[in-house]
Amino acid sequence: MIGRVIFIGAGPGDPELLTVKASRILGMADVVIYAGSLVNPEILDYTRKEVVIYNSSSMTLPELVSVMVDYAGQGKLVARVHTGDPSIYGAIGEQMKLLRENDIPFEVIPGVSSLFGAAATLEVELTLPMVSQTVIITRPEGRTLKPMKESIEDLAVHQATMCIFLGVQLIGKVVRDLKVHYPEDTPVAVVSKASWKDEKIIKGTLHDIEEKVDSSGIRKTAIILVGRVLDPGSFENSKLYDEDFQHMYRK
Repeated sequence: MIGRVIFIGAGPGDPELLTVKASRILGMADVVIYAGSLVNPEILDYTRKEVVIYNSSSMTLPELVSVMVDYAGQGKLVARVHTGDPSIYGAIGEQMKLLRENDIPFEVIPGVSSLFGAAATLEVELTLPMVSQTVIITRPEGRTLKPMKESIEDLAVHQATMCIFLGVQLIGKVVRDLKVHYPEDTPVAVVSKASWKDEKIIKGTLHDIEEKVDSSGIRKTAIILVGRVLDPGSFENSKLYDEDFQHMYRK
């Protein structure tokens, strides 16, 4: 009998941000492989005492897939736990490809992205009417290359809400690229370890955020949010609850 692999988004850090479905699967799993460098180990409290646990921090892709294929081939339920939501910079595409090649069934349980954890802690709406109705999720180029038309400088032309992952260690270059199209007074927030107990928030503008981040000591596990939605001043209300706006549920 073939078992299966279930990819789980563990959320940004707070173990209570696991979905009900994810916590139920963790409680059923025979094997848990979790990204120990990023995932809060408290999520392991949901597992059974006899569960087999692997920390994927030091594992290579072949090692990861070998463990999944081996246990699933024995009919076991394998929970592969990623931070946030695994569809964003989660490197699950390559894992799913190899599982398909080995005829191992799998499914994905979405999680709360650190982007939404950061927005919650900042108490902001990322899509305010007539301020920004577009959210760009991106990262700076590093060892992982990007398509030519997806540079931060090119994306900045829209002046939309921009959420930049994996970029705090390159904050200087990120700021320079953003300044090509965003005004210097554009609000910026850097949220480190959103929803964790040691969460840290740095607020500023493109004029001063680099200096503030440098002096904060934040070098990883942070997301950069850019845009007027962070400090919009006055803004228009949406039509959703406008008393003069009619729709099929309210006339």
